[in-house]
Formats: sequence, structure tokens, C-alpha cells
Amino acid sequence: MAEMEEDIADHLPVDDEDEESERDEDEIREFDWLVEEAEELDDDDEEDEDVVVPNTEAESIELDQPAERSGHIAVVDGHCMYVWGGYKNSQTTGYFDLYLPRNEIWIYNMETQRWKKQMTGGNLHASMSGSCGVCVDGVLYLFGGHHARGNTNRVFRLPLRTPVLIWEEMKDLKGLAPSCKDKLGCWVHKNRIIFFGGYGCVAQGAHRGTFEYDETSFMGDNPGRGWNNHIHILDLETSAWSQPVTKGTAPSPRAAHACAKVGNRGYVFGGRYRDYRLNDLYYVDMETWEWHEMYAGSVPQHGPVGRSWHSLTPVSPDHVFLFGGFTTYRETLSDAWLYCISKNEWQQFKHSHMESPRLWHTACSGPDGEVFVFGGCANNLLSQQRAAHSKELLIFTVQPKSLVWFCMETVLQHRERLSGSWDCLPKHLLHTLKQRMGGINTLGS
Repeated sequence: MAEMEEDIADHLPVDDEDEESERDEDEIREFDWLVEEAEELDDDDEEDEDVVVPNTEAESIELDQPAERSGHIAVVDGHCMYVWGGYKNSQTTGYFDLYLPRNEIWIYNMETQRWKKQMTGGNLHASMSGSCGVCVDGVLYLFGGHHARGNTNRVFRLPLRTPVLIWEEMKDLKGLAPSCKDKLGCWVHKNRIIFFGGYGCVAQGAHRGTFEYDETSFMGDNPGRGWNNHIHILDLETSAWSQPVTKGTAPSPRAAHACAKVGNRGYVFGGRYRDYRLNDLYYVDMETWEWHEMYAGSVPQHGPVGRSWHSLTPVSPDHVFLFGGFTTYRETLSDAWLYCISKNEWQQFKHSHMESPRLWHTACSGPDGEVFVFGGCANNLLSQQRAAHSKELLIFTVQPKSLVWFCMETVLQHRERLSGSWDCLPKHLLHTLKQRMGGINTLGS
């Protein structure tokens, strides 16, 4: 224990304000990770991973809802939102941060409004933050991220519709893989996952796109890292990597941006590039692979300010929803915006969570016109003060509720009088009512 304390003391954050100004979301050295498994990791893939992963985290998390966290992933399958990874403050070691356990996943049922934890097995090699996660046909795919020894470009999959959740690594993928990186974005189109941008190691091989070094990342023996605007496609049918030949003017290299898919368009908003947090908006047509800048040369005066670590969520065939983030001036945001695709214009969205700023959170579309925002940090994550990681679930009603939803609400309000007639309902409606009944006195916001 004494040796551990000496190691911790050697890595305590400095108090110099000039040092603080060098920390940012694209620099791994901003976090001093306290993870017991760090000594067990082998980046050269020499370890035998065909075993169930034990819980080797420095602190166990046993709660009836997920622990506070930032830098996690969240995906939706059916009526459930699945949350994995990220990091939080350590409760016992001052300003150190702690990865969340790699072998647990939290499931939020949108019908019952209840959380449950499910343990996972398999060969997921490390706890991480800044990974990219997406659900395709009931399978969670996890790419990249940052763990205790740096970035990775490994790909893992987790089938979600099985009684036992088992991670497996997608090995033997053909083609040239992306570089090791985190804080990237992705879209899903025709059984393919398309990854864009990020911050990490320089790409090895002939990658299409631009990589720019971050001069502040060269420290000691560190080879340096930087931003990129690469597009890589993972074809789930052929298990192969490829890069499209794009047309038009691509976005600048960036990280901590946000992506959303509407139709065959993959949208990108903002992110950090060098000392700037951007408010530009692009989309790439994933049929023709042509880039389009939505307001070239004339950023709207009444639109969202530049930001990183925000979320962008599709909420209709003509709208995407933007929430939160972190500005160039190191402000954590709580504003929300709707972007209308057909009109090419932003409209500020009024909501009841203005006192709940967030950055590096997740946002998922719900089945009834909601956006579920979970976790993130509520203050300046890069300052020397303790990070205000959140475990709150913010729910934004972005689209009008359906007539069925209002009928359900009325039936539940008068359930004592009407429950005797429920058996007359179609089975799917009866199931939904019973699910909602089970979650009347539950968590949420």
C-alpha cells in the first residue's frame, strides 16, 4: 500500500495555472488513471484472453443505478438503453480518476423506467473511455477508446439478446484498420459501420484523409498524437475494413465532435481542432461519398456556439437534436437546439434542464419522441477542481407524444377502475401496460 501511495504522489495534478491551460480533451495525460489491471495489460496481444474477465477495478460499484461517469457509451436496442464504460472520480484517492468496470453493463428499460445491472464475460481486454459504440441488429459493437496504457483500435462485439452477455473480439478483420484513437464518431448504413475523425496515434500505412500532430503531445518518449478526419468503413458482412474515395470539401481534422445519421446522410457537428471548438456542420452522403458543408463561409449568428464533447441525436426524418458540450472558453453548456434539415436552420429548444449542464455525456433516441441523456460532467472537466461527474438521466420530449401514449397514460391514471377490463386489450398493449405499471415509482428525471 505504501508503494501505491508513493506512485500516486508522483502523479498528483500540479497546481500551476499554466499547466492547467495545457490540459484538454485530446490529451491523454490530462487523466491519472487508477486501475489495478494496468500492469496486466499487454498491447502486443500476447495475453490469453479466452477467459471470463474478472472484476479487477480498484473500487467495486454496487448500486441500484449506474455510478456517475463521463466518456462512456450508450446504445439502444428495442426499449432498452445499454450503458458501458467511462470513468469517475476515485472516492479514496483525491483527484484521481477511476475507470468503470469492464465486465458490467447497465440496462435502462424505457417502458418501466428502471435500471438493472448485468455482468458480462468474454475477452474484453480493458476498461476504457472515449470509445465508439453502436448497436446493429441487437449486437453492440465497440471500437477504439483510451485505456490505462493509451489508445486502441481493437473491435469488440456483444450480442444483447442473449441470456448471458459475452464479449468477443473481432479478430482477423481484413483490410487496413483505423489508427489507435478515441473521441471519434460513427454512423451505421447498410450493415456497415462508418467511423469518422478522432484523436490518437498517427496512422500506419496509406490512409486517405488528413492527420495533424498536436505539438503539445510530444512528452518524453511519447511519439506524439494528433487529430484526423479519416473515414473508415467496417463491413459487418465481409468483416473487412475499407476507406471510401470522397468528393467535396471534407471537414477539418477533429475530435470530441458529434455525429448523427438521417437517411443516407452522416452529419458531423463541431468538435475540437487545435485551440478551437467548432460550430460547423457537414454531412457526407453515404451513397456517393460526397461531403457537403451546410453553411459554408456563413456560420449563422443565432445558432449554437462552437463546442466539443456534446451530443447530436436524430429525432425525426427532418430534425437532429443538439445538447450540451464544452466551449473554447471552457464553459460547460446546458443549451439545446433543433436543426431542421429541410430549412437548413437552427432553432433553440426550450427545456427544463437548464440547470444541468453536461459534457462528454451520451444521448439516445427513445421510442416515444424522447432523447435520453445520461451521465457526463457538469463542470469544467479540465480544471484542478474535482470533476462533477453525473449519474442523472435527463429526458427531453422533443417530438409530440403519440395518441397511443396518451391513451396509455389515461388508462394508468384510472387503473383501479379499468384494470378489470385489461384482458380485452391486444397482447402487445397489455404487455406495455404491465411494463409501465412495474415502473410507476421509479427513478428518472
